[in-house]
Amino acid sequence: MSTVSQPANRPEQPPPATDPGAAPGAAAGPAPARDRHRLTALQGLAALSLDAMASVAYGPESIVLVLAAAGAYGLGFTLPVTLAIAALLAVLVASYRQVIAAFPNGGGSYAVAKTHLGSRSALVAAASLVLDYILNVAVSVTAGVAALTSAFPGLYADRVWICLAVLVLVTAINLRGIADSARAFLLPTAVFVASIMAMIVVGLFRDAPASTVTAAGHASVLGQNATSVGALLLLKAFASGCSALTGVEAVANAVPSFRAPATRRAQRTEVALGALLGVMLIGLSLLIGRFHLQPVEGVTVLAQLADASLGHNWAFYVVQFATMVLLALAANTSFGGLPVLMGLLARDNYLPHVFGLKADRQVHRHGVLALAAVSAALLVFSGGDVNTLVPLFAIGVFVGFTLCQAGMVRHWHLERSAGWLGKALLNGFGAVLTAAAAVVVTATKFTEGAWLIVVALPLLVLAFEAVHRAYGRIGDRLGLGRVPEPPRRARSLVVVPVSHLSRLTGEALNAAVSMGDEVIAVTVTYGTEERPGVEALRRDWELWNPGVDLLELPSPTRSLGRPIASYVRDLTDRRPDARVTVLIPEAEPAHLWQRVLQNQRGAVVAHAIRRDTDAVICRLRFRLAPTRP
Repeated sequence: MSTVSQPANRPEQPPPATDPGAAPGAAAGPAPARDRHRLTALQGLAALSLDAMASVAYGPESIVLVLAAAGAYGLGFTLPVTLAIAALLAVLVASYRQVIAAFPNGGGSYAVAKTHLGSRSALVAAASLVLDYILNVAVSVTAGVAALTSAFPGLYADRVWICLAVLVLVTAINLRGIADSARAFLLPTAVFVASIMAMIVVGLFRDAPASTVTAAGHASVLGQNATSVGALLLLKAFASGCSALTGVEAVANAVPSFRAPATRRAQRTEVALGALLGVMLIGLSLLIGRFHLQPVEGVTVLAQLADASLGHNWAFYVVQFATMVLLALAANTSFGGLPVLMGLLARDNYLPHVFGLKADRQVHRHGVLALAAVSAALLVFSGGDVNTLVPLFAIGVFVGFTLCQAGMVRHWHLERSAGWLGKALLNGFGAVLTAAAAVVVTATKFTEGAWLIVVALPLLVLAFEAVHRAYGRIGDRLGLGRVPEPPRRARSLVVVPVSHLSRLTGEALNAAVSMGDEVIAVTVTYGTEERPGVEALRRDWELWNPGVDLLELPSPTRSLGRPIASYVRDLTDRRPDARVTVLIPEAEPAHLWQRVLQNQRGAVVAHAIRRDTDAVICRLRFRLAPTRP
């Protein structure tokens, strides 16, 4: 059974593009028109780095909170641990810069693993990225709203609705296209980076804190009487601080979203992201040691640093407000990266093909909407509480990091280009570090909710494989990849359901006699109480005399679609040598809101025909011109 629509609708996915770095299915056409909806390097920094940028608000704090268990002596290791994370960041940036060059169609860890580690490893990488991107949206929105409700406690009871409102805002902006979202988020990103950099520069020139008002009266969480720091504690601090690295992979996942030359622009964005993030992390760590900061309950480390560097004045509130806004908008990283990844999975038959479609503004609309829907469910499930979601966060990204770097080691081994051994060693070292971080984070947060990720990741891989098998079975039935038999002509029978005489009926019969060798009009009758209407239709039909017989189909149960489907099935059995087409005439209203006024008879008939027969369905759209006053 096949379905035809008249007039044919323009497909949502235009022909493939020919420019290098363009995603499969991108719109063909003049380059300036396409580039208008794609990213420059600066816009890419705003659209795809918000997750990584915002992580400076909780990355250093994660390190400090772990080391605080060893007292003031433990806090002295904040800078060395941060430097180790910055070194890993440099390894990751260098690695993903090479990934961008080697895989310009995007996909990041998934593309690398698929090419060099096999399909199962690729699916694990994809599943880990999908989970991380979804959780990033929920964590970012809840963290931003938590900062808002901390400043305005009266809003705390409405935090779930505020979270959903922020999610709707970010989703709406991304549905307009990734370039529009980048322009919208460029100013908040610039304000945040500038305020953090100013705070670091001013703080490094101070000999003592400018203010300690923020931490005054709050209980310290510093451990007492600790004089040594074990390797396990340092490893745990390193793993916790690695949460600051989430989002580093987003640029490599979304290379097709950049303007041509997409590869070079994406590489510049990746390097700029790594440089800014590294400087901010190291700078904040230096300030922590310079001011001998001690973590306290109820106040973030970043707030204490802003207080100590800038004083408790308007500059302090600028930092806090910029942090709050950027945390809430950091969800945009997922909206930039995940739909592209879902498009690649759809292309490889691991997700429904609808996720591979692109709208006119070069946005994977269905991926954006699916991400928003799942994230909304998480926000409602968690009650807008960031602490419920944080234990689930950042595990998936470490799995993706590890698989990506391991795949790049194999890439260099196979390519054996100049300097391949040094690059392979660098990627191998990074894979060991990220694998260790993944193990430690999973082990330390397993009972806090990380077990959900351990369960969800293999289930997601199994779901990908189930979709792939389903497409394989469909492909076998359709004979994809095989040359079909030559087309042969069969006698064409067209069945037209009618309920009254009108211009719509006339247009339907005009189309039917143009399509078929034989046309049969059918009308469903329900009982004696409606007999006068049926007789009136019969008289009008005979007066009109269109040259087409009108057949009555009785329906004792007052069903509309079933009698027509039964007649079509009997007709197919009696005429096996004929091709039966059911042409369903429908009025297309001038305005979208007028669709609620339609009786949906066409949809009911089409559903019954599709369910019970193998006939061709043709839905004729008769467009109603808008009435003029």
